[in-house]
Amino acid sequence: MTTVTFIGAGSVVFTRQLVADLLGFAELADATLVLHDVDAARLAVAEGTARQVNERLGARATISSTLDRRAALEGADFVINTIQVGGIDATRKDLEIPARYGLNQTIGDTTGIGGVFRGLRTFPVLSELTADIRRYCPDAWLLNYTNPMAMNIWWASVAAPEVKAVGLCHSVYWTVHDLGELIGVPIEETRYRAAGVNHQAWLLEWTRDGEDLYPLLREKILSDDGLSRRVRVEIFRRLGFYPTETSEHSSEYLPWFLRSAEQIERYRLRPLEYIGISEENVAEFEQAKRSLADGTPLVLEQNAVEYAPQVIHSMVTGTPRVIHANVVNDGLIDNLPQGAVVEVPTTVDASGLAPHAIGALPVQCAALNRPYLSVAELTIEAARTGDPRLIRQAVLMDPNANSSLTPEQIWELCNDLVTAHGALLPEPLRELIPADAL
Repeated sequence: MTTVTFIGAGSVVFTRQLVADLLGFAELADATLVLHDVDAARLAVAEGTARQVNERLGARATISSTLDRRAALEGADFVINTIQVGGIDATRKDLEIPARYGLNQTIGDTTGIGGVFRGLRTFPVLSELTADIRRYCPDAWLLNYTNPMAMNIWWASVAAPEVKAVGLCHSVYWTVHDLGELIGVPIEETRYRAAGVNHQAWLLEWTRDGEDLYPLLREKILSDDGLSRRVRVEIFRRLGFYPTETSEHSSEYLPWFLRSAEQIERYRLRPLEYIGISEENVAEFEQAKRSLADGTPLVLEQNAVEYAPQVIHSMVTGTPRVIHANVVNDGLIDNLPQGAVVEVPTTVDASGLAPHAIGALPVQCAALNRPYLSVAELTIEAARTGDPRLIRQAVLMDPNANSSLTPEQIWELCNDLVTAHGALLPEPLRELIPADAL
């Protein structure tokens, strides 16, 4: 019997999709699913959702929920992490406070100042979670969806190197899927391989029957003026490889797009976009709550494209698959820092995960990745050492921040965010540092 524990199960819509994909596999239809969240109301909706999915799919899963994380982890084979520390209120702070200084972000959860503070809020909970995994289910795999992905898996490798942790993100899959639709080639007919860092990996190989598909993409771009107003197309034009995250997300990792109203207009960007997305997620939760109360069937999208159910199925049944996973760079990408977290093709089967060694990325792609990893490294060091100056130095290295603000402004902004997030941050990092301090 396979036991899967969901940490942060109150992410109800995402939990619904994962449960549907998981129970859609015949070999996992009798799994034990244990749901945990710190919010009792959300947890109740998550449990009701899982039970409805189980019934509608004709599965035989054993489903339970608990507010006690340790009880939820007891005997787990797989732990799926989808927590969001601080919820929508913290997200608003990460986006709105920098915007007052003139620092625009669209999503703010991966790198840059939003990613730094989201990471610093998440690390203490990850430390507690991995400590509990070591005690209550030491052989379990931790399947992490929580952003900032690279920072969180990096932190787990520092805080609990013995825990088997991997970061899962669907950005590579959906990039190739959408590009295939753009040029009229179904993803099932393609072979693809990407590598780099999460949300900033590069489509290194993309073929059909051995034929490179990039020329078809270039033809499509040249025939459609609207595509030239997309951030990812601009990155592709300048670097020669297509990045694996949306244009909205990609814009905030670079100094080229969000620092002026003209660029924002040219590339059709919407600063603070994630606040609206987060509000829509809250509305979806409320709708799920109403649907469960009045017996209305929930909307199910059972298509097995999320990686966690595929990983679990492969490890349980021995069915080999290749996914793109976020793992520690242990000789995988030569020209990115060893020990950092990178995204690479990875074989999954009964023996576990086997990341593929890529060698060196194209030099221009690695050059663009390094500032992202520098921000992550400094954030990790801030949390590891308790040195609050390292928070400011992490933000100072972010291309979007340092192209938009002066160093003094970055110091003052970090002070404001430290004050705003307060007790969600580790105590040593709550110290305010004057902008003119030596």
